[in-house]
Amino acid sequence: MQVTLLGTGTSQGVPMIAQPPNPIDWENTKNWRTRSSVHVVMDGLHIQVDASPEFRLQCLNNKITWTDFFILTHGHADHIAGMDDLRRFCDLREGKALPVYSTPEGLARVRSMFPYAISNQPKNKGYPAFSLKNMPSRWILPEGTVESTLLEHGETHTLGLVFLEKSSGKKFSYYTDCKTVNVQQIEKARHSDLLVLDALRLQTHRSHLSIDEAIAIAVEIDAKNTYLTHLSSELDHQSTESYLPKNIYLGYDGLSVIL
Repeated sequence: MQVTLLGTGTSQGVPMIAQPPNPIDWENTKNWRTRSSVHVVMDGLHIQVDASPEFRLQCLNNKITWTDFFILTHGHADHIAGMDDLRRFCDLREGKALPVYSTPEGLARVRSMFPYAISNQPKNKGYPAFSLKNMPSRWILPEGTVESTLLEHGETHTLGLVFLEKSSGKKFSYYTDCKTVNVQQIEKARHSDLLVLDALRLQTHRSHLSIDEAIAIAVEIDAKNTYLTHLSSELDHQSTESYLPKNIYLGYDGLSVIL
């Protein structure tokens, strides 16, 4: 299994427009964060999770040339706004619609933003076409399984995802954009080979985990390695990572992990 963090930043990107002065080392490229998304290759199956406003550039920078399925964790702009750029993958599928999985709420958001793309095939060459499907709680594929769970995220919910590759038995859990992770969700992700977990900033937030809250959950899950994502412009990569516990790190754009 290969997991590539295409983006690791919060909703305004890092640095944000008119970034206030702060003690961030902007010479360190790991502090430059596009909006959060991830690409998973599981026994050759390519699954794209979320499409940020920078999705096209993320694909170019990370040499993403194919996707079999798309999963939308939730309908917030920083996760959905780049979906129009999925049109290229429809071209590569010879005009077949790209399967798009999400919650009923997420699918409703796709319909409202991209009504021209809800079709079994593109209306014209170069247009996107999305075949909308409810994300199952347990999705069994020849290449492995994908389990989903609803994470609390303010007034909405985010799909938490757990990937288990059939050939290797490797397990990857992706819990972005969440305020809490309950006991059942901790158990679902427990002992993952890789955990990627929401951690917005040092201070508490009403709909995201803080660094300390994320650390506490990561310790409970006890993954071999944990990377924190959806990071704000308040977090300097080197100084923040220096005090994180063993096997917990800050994620960064372009990080690719082979399990």
